[in-house]
Amino acid sequence: MDSKKNKIAPKFGTMAGVFTPTFLTILGVIMYIRHPWVVGNAGIVGAFLIIIVAVAITFSTALSLSSITTNIRIGSGGAFSLISQSLGLEIGGAIGIPFFFSQAIAVAMYVFGFREGLQSLIDLSPLLLDLMVFVLVLAIAFISTSFAFKIQYVIMAIIILSIASIVGGLFVNELNYDFVWFGNYQGSPETNFSGTSFWLVFAVFFPAVTGVMAGANMSGDLKNPRKSIPSGTITAVIITTIVYMALVFVAALLATPQELLNNYNVFIDKAYYAPIVLAGLLGATLSSALGSFVGAPRILLALGEKRILPKSEFLSKTNKKGEPFNAMLITAVIVLFGLSLRDLNTIAPLITMFFMITYAMVNIVALIEQSLALPSFRPTLKIPIIVPIIGAFGSLTVMFIINAAVALASLILIILFYFYLVKKKLKSDAGDSRSGLFTALAEWSTKKTTELSPTKEVRSWRPDLLIPVTAPKEIRSSFKLIESIVAPKGSIKLLALKNHTESVSDKLNIFLPRVKRRLQKQNIATSYTYVDGDDLADTLKISMQSLHAAFFKPNTVFITVSNNPAQNISYERLISAAKQNQYGVLVYVPFENVGLSLEKSVNLWIRDVPEMWNTNYDINNNDLSILVSLLIHKNWNGNLSVNISLHENGIAGQEDIDLLKDLVRFPIDTVIKSYDPISEEQVLKDSNADLNIMPLASGMNIDDLVAMVNMSRTSALFCLDSTTENALV
Repeated sequence: MDSKKNKIAPKFGTMAGVFTPTFLTILGVIMYIRHPWVVGNAGIVGAFLIIIVAVAITFSTALSLSSITTNIRIGSGGAFSLISQSLGLEIGGAIGIPFFFSQAIAVAMYVFGFREGLQSLIDLSPLLLDLMVFVLVLAIAFISTSFAFKIQYVIMAIIILSIASIVGGLFVNELNYDFVWFGNYQGSPETNFSGTSFWLVFAVFFPAVTGVMAGANMSGDLKNPRKSIPSGTITAVIITTIVYMALVFVAALLATPQELLNNYNVFIDKAYYAPIVLAGLLGATLSSALGSFVGAPRILLALGEKRILPKSEFLSKTNKKGEPFNAMLITAVIVLFGLSLRDLNTIAPLITMFFMITYAMVNIVALIEQSLALPSFRPTLKIPIIVPIIGAFGSLTVMFIINAAVALASLILIILFYFYLVKKKLKSDAGDSRSGLFTALAEWSTKKTTELSPTKEVRSWRPDLLIPVTAPKEIRSSFKLIESIVAPKGSIKLLALKNHTESVSDKLNIFLPRVKRRLQKQNIATSYTYVDGDDLADTLKISMQSLHAAFFKPNTVFITVSNNPAQNISYERLISAAKQNQYGVLVYVPFENVGLSLEKSVNLWIRDVPEMWNTNYDINNNDLSILVSLLIHKNWNGNLSVNISLHENGIAGQEDIDLLKDLVRFPIDTVIKSYDPISEEQVLKDSNADLNIMPLASGMNIDDLVAMVNMSRTSALFCLDSTTENALV
């Protein structure tokens, strides 16, 4: 019973697999018992307009569906497969799950319709008739899909004869030539003709043309879906549209407007041969029930194959004939539930909404694929971009015209399905177009940003770190600090030097992907690459210069000082190169094995603030220190203390301190103290914190930084500004 072992070759061509089910689903109950009523309310011109608007939406959807189908290898599940391949399994599943239930419950609706027509011929209880009809549908479907489609050929012949009989009524009835071109929308007998509107009549007619997915649902069972779905669907839509338009004139000729309003059975009563029209009505409902019952399990099968639903392995199994036997059993249970409700008027609007959302999503997929203009989008059926726009806008508009409250409820339900599937972390083997979509959005955003501001705005600064790596231990010792600096919206680029021993390179090959995965779990954008080079400073200098051409480039170099004097010399040259290339620099010097201790308290040191800082808003090399301290304080949820060095030409007293506090917008619980620069060493010794953050003073080398850390017995982060930070904005 395994689906992979028992999956047989697709067996249906265009006629049997697509055209016939689409043709029969569109020419359904509405054509027989509501189409004349539409003409009676709207008049000839109004009825034509209703048909044109309705078909514009569904034909646009058919064209969008066909265009995408000619570009991809569509799998089983029809619209679900199409949406999943473009927008991902989460969105595809969020649409596919309710679409499946809609198809299944629709079977019950068609059974009710068949029973109503049958009651005029057989005097049995409605429940018994419903069960008899359902057993008939079940038996035909379970014999085989091929047998069900052969039955549909018979039904199609009956429907064609019934249409001929309706037209033949023009030759045996007294004709009405007093046409009403523009109707006055009187309403229906149920409302005592209290009046209606164009859009309410449109809402009654619209379900008649919503069968465009009937063939696409069989995508997994078609010999050549890329060819069959476009040709079968489009041909069926065109032919059925011509039929509906022709029947507008037939209805207007057969009866007066008042007769059309009062008698839903005008086409039956005034046909050339009434029994064949009644048979056509019964055949239309039976074929729609068969089409939905055959199509719904295919959607469930596809959902199971992608492991979207619970018990997916059970749902994805097929029998020896390749039929989705288990999915058909589940569908049968859902249909029985629908039959038990006895009146589907309460949930019928919801079913319509799920159909409409599916149509809208098919058009949105076509719109996205066309807009991205990726080389992979090469459909053999090309359509203007206005087509999916009309289809998507029309589908969503019709939803709210029919019932705004139900439309909103159905959208909320689909959103809930989406978040449920996001939590499942589904994996797709085939991939999708989402990365292309977000890349296109990023490119557009980049162009707009460059147009608005050719240079980086200081207000848009965030920590985007460039971190050189020569061995795993360099990241391990500073990993938590790096996380605290870049979270939640910063980024990290790891640059691994491949000039070391083979064993070190092997360790990096294992270590860097792990680091990337961990940081990405924190929603931190992370990437890494390997560069060849014998000298750390020279290699990084070239890399920094190359990255200037990129829009999303790092702005700050982060280095961790270790007990390696040779590497410290390279770091000093690297700091000089970073300054020349307008990169900020963060130099982390951990104190012995203490590291960051409790990760609670941060001491920020502000010094050497220049004269006139309060008018030109320039605080010299203190911006990066302040910004980083604020980020770490927030991520640690700890305590921030600020030590400000007083100077008669810079920050001279409490008034200046208050102004600086106001401009920086320090947290309310920040403790701010001032000190005399002469006593800085003693103040540093007396301070108690898990991390000191201070500006990297001009002329200080790595040995000086290490000595300062050993003297204070506290790990420190030394900061050198670039030109892209400003803590006062």
